[in-house]
Amino acid sequence: MKHLLSIEELSGAQIEKLVDLACVLKKDRKASPQVLNGQQWALIFTKSSTRTRVSFEVGIRELGGSVMFLSGADIQLGRGEPIKDTARVMGRMIHGAVIRTFAQQDVVDFAQFSGIPTINALTDDEHPCQILADLQTIKERLGGWKGKRVCFLGDGDCNVARSWIWASARLGFELVIGAPKAFQPQEIFMQRVPGNSVSVVDDPAEAVGACDVVYTDVWVSMGKEAESADRIETLKPWQINAALMKHANPGVLVMHCLPAYRGKEITDEVMEAHADVIFDQAENRLHAQKAVIVEITRKG
Repeated sequence: MKHLLSIEELSGAQIEKLVDLACVLKKDRKASPQVLNGQQWALIFTKSSTRTRVSFEVGIRELGGSVMFLSGADIQLGRGEPIKDTARVMGRMIHGAVIRTFAQQDVVDFAQFSGIPTINALTDDEHPCQILADLQTIKERLGGWKGKRVCFLGDGDCNVARSWIWASARLGFELVIGAPKAFQPQEIFMQRVPGNSVSVVDDPAEAVGACDVVYTDVWVSMGKEAESADRIETLKPWQINAALMKHANPGVLVMHCLPAYRGKEITDEVMEAHADVIFDQAENRLHAQKAVIVEITRKG
């Protein structure tokens, strides 16, 4: 494993290995292996961030490395330099890169032309680091995902939902995408997904029924701000609230990848009732991403 570009590119065994390693690293942060000793890594972000930036900066330092943060305004990418040219330059100067941007192809091209370990910290297509942290949280709370039913509620065609779909296909747990028809995964995408572990429904109560995990994300992703009013109006019936949660299993985990917009995709009441799980998710970004870095820098 040389890079982490998507969940789609991982096997089930690779996902399980990363989650297991994340759990080990979490047990004793002071014993983090110094795999980045003497290395300089760059965070290249053209999308804003809280959890992703903080967790990667802390994680790289805990693994012995140094880190620099570069926004789109800081480098020539923001003025139109091709990603392959930026990659060729940075590949001669740094040891690894974490990229948070819009186009998935930019991350793929950077990995190809830089020749250094590259991590997708979010694109419009996928959010692999988030899903690894989520799987770690489910393992900690439920002992694993085998035989579990996970529901993703809301915009089922967003990057987080797509990464969940690939995780379900690779690991075999049941995933229900609950979304109005306008926000369901595109058919051309679903045709690429093997197996039959993923179902799509357009009724919120049916979607959460008998679920072990109910998961949501923001309704207006970065880059979709112009659609905000229409999205909020269409997705209102898909809000995670106390009435809807009555249809889920007792003891259900409610998860949110944050930031949460209380009163929109989730109520303040439900958010606070499940805050311990949701903020475990946020913390686990650190441990899961450290596991990714350890794995892609492993020698031999």
